[in-house]
Amino acid sequence: MSWAEEMSEHSQTRGDVLRASPPMFESRLLDALSRVHPIVPVIIFTPAIVALAAWALSKQSVAVLVGLAAGGYALWTLFEYWLHRLVFHFEPERGLGARLHWIIHGVHHDHPNDPLRLVMPPAVSVPLGALLFALLYATFGSSYGPGVGAGFFTGYLAYDMTHYYLHHFRPRGRMGRVLRERHMRHHFQDETRGFGISAPYWDEVFGTSWRRGQRN
Repeated sequence: MSWAEEMSEHSQTRGDVLRASPPMFESRLLDALSRVHPIVPVIIFTPAIVALAAWALSKQSVAVLVGLAAGGYALWTLFEYWLHRLVFHFEPERGLGARLHWIIHGVHHDHPNDPLRLVMPPAVSVPLGALLFALLYATFGSSYGPGVGAGFFTGYLAYDMTHYYLHHFRPRGRMGRVLRERHMRHHFQDETRGFGISAPYWDEVFGTSWRRGQRN
C-alpha cells in the first residue's frame, strides 16, 4: 500500500470515528431519545417563543418587550458559557459521575460529527426549559418573566442551531469561520478553552479565550 493510500485509509478511519453514533443506553427507547434531527428544536421552541412574546405583549409595550428579550438573551449567553464550562466539562474519573459525564457531553467530544447528537434532545431540553422558565417567572414575575423568557429561549435556539451549523457545514462568512475555528480548537486542541459557542465574548471576559494561553 502506498503512502497516499495509507493516509487516505487513516483519514477515512478517523472520519468514521468522528461521525460514529454509538449506543448510549441498553434500552432501545432511551437510545432513540438520545438522537434528534436538528429541525426538532425549531419545531418545539419557535411556537413557545412566539407564545411567550404574545404573553409579554399583553402586559407590556413593544419597546419594553424588546428590552426584556434582550436581557433574556444576555442571560442565556451567560448560562450557555457556565453550563458548558462547569457542567459539561465536570469530568469525574470513574463511577456513576464518569458515566453521566459521557452521556451529557463526553460522547459529543468522542464523536463530534454524529449528525443526530448535535442539538439537545427534547427529552432533556423540554423539562430543563420548563424548569428554567419557572425560575425566570419566579424571579421576574408575570409582568416581566414572559418577555425575559422569550429572549432566553431565542438565545437557546440560536445556540443549538449555531452548534449544529459549525459541526455540519463550513461557513464562508468571516464570523462563521471564526466561530467554527474557535469551536474546533475546543474539540481538537484544548477543551479547557472556548466554552462560548454562540457567544464567544464570555471567553474573553472570563479568561478562557484563545488569545490567552493559545496552543499551536
